Amino acid sequence: MSEDPGVTRAQLFDAYGLPDRATPRVRMNFVMSLDGAVTLDGRSGGLGDPADRLAMGVLRTLADVVLVGAGTVRAEGYGGLRLRAENRAWRREHGLPEAPRIAIVSSALELDPADAVFAEAEGRPLVLTHEASDPARRAALAEVAELVDCGVERVEPALVRDALAERGMPQVLCEGGPHLFGALLDADLVDELCLSLSPLLVSGSAGRIAQGLTQQTRRMHLVHAIPARDLLLLRYARAR
Repeated sequence: MSEDPGVTRAQLFDAYGLPDRATPRVRMNFVMSLDGAVTLDGRSGGLGDPADRLAMGVLRTLADVVLVGAGTVRAEGYGGLRLRAENRAWRREHGLPEAPRIAIVSSALELDPADAVFAEAEGRPLVLTHEASDPARRAALAEVAELVDCGVERVEPALVRDALAERGMPQVLCEGGPHLFGALLDADLVDELCLSLSPLLVSGSAGRIAQGLTQQTRRMHLVHAIPARDLLLLRYARAR
């Protein structure tokens, strides 16, 4: 028998529900240990529990697109976004495709076209890059993904958000990694942070959830704090 997550799917749909689907929104989803570690043994999965995984499923269900950096695809072993049957049904009932698309941010295009993130995807993934990216790698990835230039010599986060919205995907769920989170913060594009606070002390040299180029203070507003056994599900929104 699977462990009781301490929170229900219905509770989470109410807690993470969107006020509208038309306004572009960049939502971050991360799990973090009590002492600030973003990974355990190099991956974030070891920090989570059934409540964190249930919340991730709800957040993915509500999203139009899951945005992730190429480094996180490699480190976390991303495959296709497999939603539970009831979540797929929810999306159908709300006029959405059965699964959100996946969009990968990559400047160097160091991605294997045979990787599971492409082979197992239900919809053709997007690779968000720039005009100066390597032509040979572009050609190889174009066989398995839709390439979108979001800048001339580097990927511009604002152009990433705009490109997704222009393709009918304004509700963006970003799952990292820290450098992508930092780039979105540097560009002042983060609207929400959904943070699972894991009841673990990790120590060691694990990094933090955001690594940007500049240090800036942004005030966030607490929307909810839901205890789920010993894990805490936090939702913060941009303070207006």
